[in-house]
Amino acid sequence: MSKDTQPQSTTPGDRIAKVLARAGVASRREAERMIELGRIAVNGKVITRAALNVTDKDKITVDGKPLGAPDAARLWLYHKPTGRVTTTKDEQGRMTIYDDLPEDMPRVMSVGRLDLNSEGLLLLTNDGGIKRKLELPSTGWLRKYRVRVNGRPNDEMLKPLRDGLVIDRQRYLPMIVSIDRQQGANAWLTVGLREGKNREIRRAMEDIGLGVNRLIRTSYGPFQLGQLKPGAVEEVRRKILRDQLGLDGPAPDAPAKPVPKRRRRTGPGTDDR
Repeated sequence: MSKDTQPQSTTPGDRIAKVLARAGVASRREAERMIELGRIAVNGKVITRAALNVTDKDKITVDGKPLGAPDAARLWLYHKPTGRVTTTKDEQGRMTIYDDLPEDMPRVMSVGRLDLNSEGLLLLTNDGGIKRKLELPSTGWLRKYRVRVNGRPNDEMLKPLRDGLVIDRQRYLPMIVSIDRQQGANAWLTVGLREGKNREIRRAMEDIGLGVNRLIRTSYGPFQLGQLKPGAVEEVRRKILRDQLGLDGPAPDAPAKPVPKRRRRTGPGTDDR
């Protein structure tokens, strides 16, 4: 196929990047990059700009292959271990979360991130709409973490976290922070936040003089880590998905079962942030 004049975006339907994301090809942002690289064609014409609406009548190909119908929206709980980066590929050759996932899983995207040395609950979805909905600050879902810090925190020391901080001209909203127990030179805290900026907890703790040496996300809104083992994956039941996100989904609904973990390469990792 050869590049041609770009189709106009005045037709009804949805933006091409949104359609690609719903079909599980890539996130919307990644789909836009694929379009810029000329990997997408509509009705036989390669497009290089994402400003295009398409309908069910349009024929879309990705790298020359017809685009399949969108899969049903699905969501998985994944217990991210330390030493995994939350990207599809890593330039430094470190292990990614995708090295843990079962081979029979569809293409999935992470909802937000956990940095290399953080662990715990990470949500995965095959649907770009769900990803955006869960990541929106306006959703306001509380994320909870168990945080081990080096030091002896008290309520007075933690007050700036509860009031909200400005670090390097970046504002952090008030956190919910409680002291669980002191364990020698370390203390365990429970921290709740609703934004989840990059390395927010680590930066905030450092600002008040506490060093984080372990960080575990235990929940994301209504979704809980529970007893899920490191590296394990479990699909959220469709009924729960419909109830929590207001989405339509196919029935009947079978109970969620842990997805068997596949074995892949192993190796050390270092923090990339």
